[in-house]
Amino acid sequence: MRTGKNKEKQNILWNMAGSFCYAFASMVLSFLVMRIVGKEQGGVFAFGFSTFGQQMFILAYFGIRPFQVTDGAGEYRFGDYLLHRCLTCFAALAAGAAFLWAYGYTPWKAGVIFLLVCYKVVDGFADVYESEFQRTGNLYLTGKSNTFRTVLSVGVFLSVLLAGCPLVWACGAAVTAQLAGVAVFDIPVRRRLPSVDIKGSMERTVPLTKATFLLFVSVFLDFYIFSAAKYAIDAYMDDVASGYFNVIFMPTSVINLASGFVIRPVLTYLTEDWEKGKYREFVRLLCGISGIIGVLSILAVALAWILGRPVLGILEGLLGASYAGSLTGCHGAFVLVVLGGSFYAILNFYYYVLVILRRQRVIFGIYMVLAVLAFVLAPAMVKQDGIKGAAFAYLALMAVMAAGFTAGAWICYGVGRRKRFEEGRSFRT
Repeated sequence: MRTGKNKEKQNILWNMAGSFCYAFASMVLSFLVMRIVGKEQGGVFAFGFSTFGQQMFILAYFGIRPFQVTDGAGEYRFGDYLLHRCLTCFAALAAGAAFLWAYGYTPWKAGVIFLLVCYKVVDGFADVYESEFQRTGNLYLTGKSNTFRTVLSVGVFLSVLLAGCPLVWACGAAVTAQLAGVAVFDIPVRRRLPSVDIKGSMERTVPLTKATFLLFVSVFLDFYIFSAAKYAIDAYMDDVASGYFNVIFMPTSVINLASGFVIRPVLTYLTEDWEKGKYREFVRLLCGISGIIGVLSILAVALAWILGRPVLGILEGLLGASYAGSLTGCHGAFVLVVLGGSFYAILNFYYYVLVILRRQRVIFGIYMVLAVLAFVLAPAMVKQDGIKGAAFAYLALMAVMAAGFTAGAWICYGVGRRKRFEEGRSFRT
């Protein structure tokens, strides 16, 4: 195991490499599949990989990583987390199979999507090891695993697909590569960490589930709201439309990645300012980061408006002659999606602010209201206006959620500050 400054450097570099590989693969893989096997199969892959498969990943992952990596006191052993993850992975596979059976997809489409669910569930299983690497201060091992597993599984998938094999074979090969990646890059590495206790107790999974259930539901609902337009397109349009919408949705990955670089470095300072009662600094930092995100959002929307059509035209050229006009015709929807992604960056920032203020119930309440709104709004707008309606639904949901998180954070800040002041005054008297 590495030590000292070299270890810190490796932690940063490998974590960046792993995050970039994962984000890049998630962003461009559906586009490449459309280029190789066509728009219909590409649309099925896009929905299975980036929407439903990712939803099942969240069920397998259960939102536990923040809890596990901050469990420095060792309240739960690695074996407890591992046993719990085995149960949630099984639940994700069962839920995925039940959904596909009930939804009445063709056997081929259901098979492709289920294999992609398996791929994402294995990803969720690997996360319990990678979270433990981070908890023990070996973040570089997490980054290495993420990098090598992504390169291996995506490389195998594309190789099989380019060899002319059916999409379902390529998905099966990707699942096999994912399993091999866990067997090579996660399980043996864990044995090199002597402090990790592999023993787990079924009795400990109950309190662990209770401690993280609200976090899981919040993350699950967040992704459903984020993807409600995609679900509506799958339900009321064809697979080709799913593929097109996924392409114009790609900028949201870039926006999320960029906003993360802005937000994450200041979270420690915000937490410290709040805990130490440095309210002026807290507010100044809140306003400063909000301003930066706002300026970057205006720039992103302006670029989408000015350069969006030429960029979409280039993507059409890369996909092939049969796609001519298919993406440039979605330029208006593309701009709406970029604007919606900007609102998501804002709400993501104020989500973390509410976490710092320890207002998880407020977060949960906002998600519950927005999930109901998404369930009603997205299908209605897709049925009315197709892909453009889906983009409008996404924008509306992100704008309302951003307003909810922003207002909630500022109100909770005022209430919390006043409560502290009153408690301090009563203590002095």
